[in-house]
Amino acid sequence: MISAHTAAAVRAAEEPLLLAGRGAELMLRASHGLAQGVVKILRSRGCGVYGSLVLVLAGSGNNGGDALYAGAYLAARGARTTAVLTGARTHPEALAAFRRAGGRCMRLADAPQESAAADGAARVDTPEESAVRDCANRESAARGSAAQAALWDEAVRADAVLDGLLGTGGRGGLRGAAAKFVARLQALEGSARPAVVACDLPSGVDATTGAVRGPVLRADMTVTFGAHKSGLLTAPGEQWCGAVEFIDIGIADFLGEATVFRLEAADLGTLLPQPAAADHKYTRGVAGVVAGSGQYPGAGLLAVSAASACGPGMVRYLGPAAVAAAIHGRNPEVVCSEASPAELRVQAWLVGPGIDGDNAQRERAADAIASGLPTVVDAGALELVAPAQKTDNAHLILTPHAGELAAIMARAGIGLDRAGIEAEPLAAARTAAELFGAVVLLKGATTVVAAPDGRVFTQSNGTPRLGTAGSGDTLAGILVALLAMAAATQPLVPYDLARTAALAAALHGELSRVDADAPLNAGELAARIPHVWAQLCQIKPQG
Repeated sequence: MISAHTAAAVRAAEEPLLLAGRGAELMLRASHGLAQGVVKILRSRGCGVYGSLVLVLAGSGNNGGDALYAGAYLAARGARTTAVLTGARTHPEALAAFRRAGGRCMRLADAPQESAAADGAARVDTPEESAVRDCANRESAARGSAAQAALWDEAVRADAVLDGLLGTGGRGGLRGAAAKFVARLQALEGSARPAVVACDLPSGVDATTGAVRGPVLRADMTVTFGAHKSGLLTAPGEQWCGAVEFIDIGIADFLGEATVFRLEAADLGTLLPQPAAADHKYTRGVAGVVAGSGQYPGAGLLAVSAASACGPGMVRYLGPAAVAAAIHGRNPEVVCSEASPAELRVQAWLVGPGIDGDNAQRERAADAIASGLPTVVDAGALELVAPAQKTDNAHLILTPHAGELAAIMARAGIGLDRAGIEAEPLAAARTAAELFGAVVLLKGATTVVAAPDGRVFTQSNGTPRLGTAGSGDTLAGILVALLAMAAATQPLVPYDLARTAALAAALHGELSRVDADAPLNAGELAARIPHVWAQLCQIKPQG
């Protein structure tokens, strides 16, 4: 399982080592890992290091230093490296190493020169500072239009671009000429676009929240240092990172407890339940489903099919006879009735998919929510949940998409619109979980599962092919089955609900990866569950 931390937590973990004078050691570890990331991405595109063209975008902070040291490593191995300096300051030791290795420097049109000492006192430069000043003097002519045109020519001919403009302390995104240059690079397409490797995070992505501000250069790979950053494991930031490579630089012992987690493939195989020899249909979990209506019968069919395919002891369906008949045609093992939830023995409920306009289904949904059993509240049942009084909702998992979350937040007096939720889904899901006292599974490109105590799981196993009608009904069916099987063995606390919701989201996402180039509709998903489940259970944990 991946554990992620905020930018502040990472900086705090680095502090003891910086105070101990080990800052250069941290930077060299990070830059070596970064250079290896560039090598990997070059080779994946059929390029060797020797003779390749690498453009280093270097800001004024430590990220710029990491990028320049990585550029020096590449230059020493035969790459032609050009550093684009964008800040008023440049890490002097890194820049000196870069130039010694044969790298050359250019400045963007509005990048200020290195300044002299503020007090104007006479002083002797260190060798590193002399190299910086010499670089500034030799390249000062690069501010002209001809030089800027030459810089852009370097960019479009580059095999790889190394983004070291902003780090975890960056605020507000890129500005000025740097923003324009990055926007222009981002607009390149096809063979004109170089490979992009981000240093720690793509510049303009908030390391903690995942919010994206200003133009961002979409990375093919992000090499992140010390700890996974929470903002790189959630939308929209995650969608700008490409593949994420983690480099351990030795701060793990100083990191506090993580609050954002991600289940990996080996975790899924471990967590997916398997029946024991003495199990029977009641000990393996009974899932109850209140879904579908005369207007939307398919929602019930999709949810029930997915739940049954996960292999619980039994699936009970409550709803209209016409929907039940359709279910029996596809899943004869499901027990259907028009009873009340209070009359049935189940371990977990799913309520809401496709119940709109059906008062009897709405009443059943309300009764299931009031049962105190673990309950997935989806779609049309979301409006039945009010902000929590103490722990009234601790047994609930709410499963909205961004529009539905905006609607239920508005009913609770919180003015957060869909655009705001999609801009910072991690924060929105946490706010909703605290407000309602329930686990919130917020659907999106990255699924965010927030528990009321602030802990979060994020999963991005799925592909865009899941963006079809009925996909959410399938996810809800998977989730209620997993809940029922878990609840059959032990009482579930909110953390258990959150982890189970993350497991369901991950399994649901994996279904979209089968026959990845073929069209997909939600009706096909349930049939894939047994095969994908079996494959995941064969993946062994590393180490």
